[in-house]
Amino acid sequence: MTSMTVSDESGVSVGIVGFGVFGQLIAGLVLPYYRVDVCDPDEDQAVVAERLGAGFRSLEDVVSHPVVVLAVPVAAVAEVARRIAPMLKPGTLVLDVGSVKVLPARAMLRELPSDVDIIATHPLFGPQSARRGLAGARIVLCPVRGRHGHLAAFLRRALGLRVIVTTPEGHDREMAVTQGLTHWLARALVGMEASEPALSGRLTTASFDLIREAVGMVRYDAPAVYEAIGALNPYAAEVRRDFLKVASRLDCELDEAFAERPDLVCVG
Repeated sequence: MTSMTVSDESGVSVGIVGFGVFGQLIAGLVLPYYRVDVCDPDEDQAVVAERLGAGFRSLEDVVSHPVVVLAVPVAAVAEVARRIAPMLKPGTLVLDVGSVKVLPARAMLRELPSDVDIIATHPLFGPQSARRGLAGARIVLCPVRGRHGHLAAFLRRALGLRVIVTTPEGHDREMAVTQGLTHWLARALVGMEASEPALSGRLTTASFDLIREAVGMVRYDAPAVYEAIGALNPYAAEVRRDFLKVASRLDCELDEAFAERPDLVCVG
């Protein structure tokens, strides 16, 4: 991406493989600047594409663009990359947009031709938060092969995003805590709602209201998103074990603190 406003005559355009909620968000953000074609197994999405102003094309047509975005689940990146590899033109820039980076980065590097540029990306926003505007929102770029400067410049200048450049491993290590742990704890609290009605009650503190707000932000995420964050991030399991270890120690400390003063503890 070499310009903030690119006409059709310049030949710069974007193809999006996968037109679910996130693919639609990307199309809406890019369309003011570039021509966009999309594809999806669900042909009913053609109506949405037309409404946004994007073309609904075949997979082969979509991956013929200079920039190709894989807006597919993390677990599907390897298969999609393998399928489109023979169709890509030399010099194509291929991006993914998943919440995990090590797995898709390795898959794209393994499956895509050596004359294709690759950047693993993770927008730290979604359709829900994007409704409030993107100014200052963050996106992570993990350059895998080729240059990333033009893309970073477009994201900063045109979309007002804060660009963070790191490695796939560095991304997944941090996100195992900031995203993986958050989603896991949110799922735990949602799972407790049936047995603990107070979780949705009126006697709450300001700090608990913030926790409840955080739970609400991820409550309705697609199962594939939660599974990718929790199971496909190679560092997530270790973070969960560390948390459980600390929680268990704190639990024991409370029990021990009042072990010799049973008169101070109300049971039942």
